[in-house]
Amino acid sequence: MARFDPYLTLQKLEVFCVVAELQSVTRAADYLFITQPVVTSHVRSLEEKLGASLVRREGRGIALTATGQRVYKWAQEVITRTRELERELGGSTDIGPGQAVVAASMSVGSYLLPQLICDFQALRPDGQVHLSISNPQLALEATRTGACDFSVLIIAPTQNLDGLAVRPLWDEELLLVSAPDSRWVGEQVEREQVSKLPFISTANSAVMQQLEEGQLRANGIPSRRIVLNLGHPEAQKEAVRRDVGVCFFSKTAVERELARGELRWVRTPGLVLTLPLYLASREGKEFSEFQAALKQHIETARPKGLKAFQENSPV
Repeated sequence: MARFDPYLTLQKLEVFCVVAELQSVTRAADYLFITQPVVTSHVRSLEEKLGASLVRREGRGIALTATGQRVYKWAQEVITRTRELERELGGSTDIGPGQAVVAASMSVGSYLLPQLICDFQALRPDGQVHLSISNPQLALEATRTGACDFSVLIIAPTQNLDGLAVRPLWDEELLLVSAPDSRWVGEQVEREQVSKLPFISTANSAVMQQLEEGQLRANGIPSRRIVLNLGHPEAQKEAVRRDVGVCFFSKTAVERELARGELRWVRTPGLVLTLPLYLASREGKEFSEFQAALKQHIETARPKGLKAFQENSPV
């Protein structure tokens, strides 16, 4: 029966995971700034102690065997839980400052959370907050695996929430925005005309598109014409400034541009779209004092312009 090596260190597991992800010993060695023989030694050590092959040659690179896939998943779990425990201990003992890792979807992380985190940092300069910004799918997965302590994000009705504790936060209004002197639309547009406008949409968030399309359908707008997909709100703003089309933005994402007259809010009588925001964490997660304080700070805050959560939750 294969037994785990008592010297099976976290470093060995991390090296194996990098090899698995990069599918190359050479690239793993370059990434880790160690020699190829050291990388190979770590992988061989795992194989010897487990009594099974973990990798195999495939072309110029390598691939995981069936056992390797299982060990890779286990190793990721061990590394994630270890890093999570380090952050928890860092906030609950005297060995170091408090730490918290927060994941966020794009607009929330870019325009809304920074002000809340800065306010918290002023209150708790003893700790350190790391904010990771990505799309909602990746933020939710980071929450589920423990790669972050909690996330603040948008959630679509179809997303898998197994193993997660989800708390509603606020509703943020979605505004239809155009260039100041747009050739496509004036200061106001009737609901039945919305589907005829050229739209800028997001390239990396199926969740955002699903939420927008769902609310439009609920308001009697079955479809719209998307002419350009861009991956970040700042890129979308530039396309709108150039009058390529119009775009729905969260209110906090465009407040400054609207105030400066760089963009224009197009009124849509009878059409009110909102973006429900949530805080998600792994079920059963134990928060350090520092992490719990940050979580409470975000939960009890309601940034200016955001509405109390309405019972239109997709979760």
